[in-house]
Amino acid sequence: MTTAEKLVKALIDKKITCATAESCTGGGVGYAITGVPGSSAVFRGGVISYDNSVKREVLGVSEEVLSTQGAVSPECAAAMAKGAQRLLGADLAVSLTGIAGPGGGSVEKPVGLVWFGLASATGVATEKKVFPGGRDAVRTAAIEYALRLLISGICTR
Repeated sequence: MTTAEKLVKALIDKKITCATAESCTGGGVGYAITGVPGSSAVFRGGVISYDNSVKREVLGVSEEVLSTQGAVSPECAAAMAKGAQRLLGADLAVSLTGIAGPGGGSVEKPVGLVWFGLASATGVATEKKVFPGGRDAVRTAAIEYALRLLISGICTR
């Protein structure tokens, strides 16, 4: 059973809905979830907020966060998750914002850095991961990690 299949089963069993807000994965988490039969009962939808204007105008990430902390930050990941949860009316929402590469990294924010947000009724938590490898490897690892985060969010409810 894949991680996405485990997620959908757990969501259905607990009668919980989820949503996504993705940047560096370009919709990959939503794609993985919707590949599972029956996911329409629990997946509300997703926002691919690749551009900062979408983070700001659709998900409600403040201009202050984007200009002072940047799009790849815990503050942005938290706001993205909360925005997706609110916008799509989901019980849980996961967000991902990062630097998949091959360029765009810095000493402070290296290629492979991804910030995750997980919003639930009890608030929002963020987590930082740095994944090794090239662009495809970083994106694949981030998608898998986001699915696991959603499962962990179900288990804590």
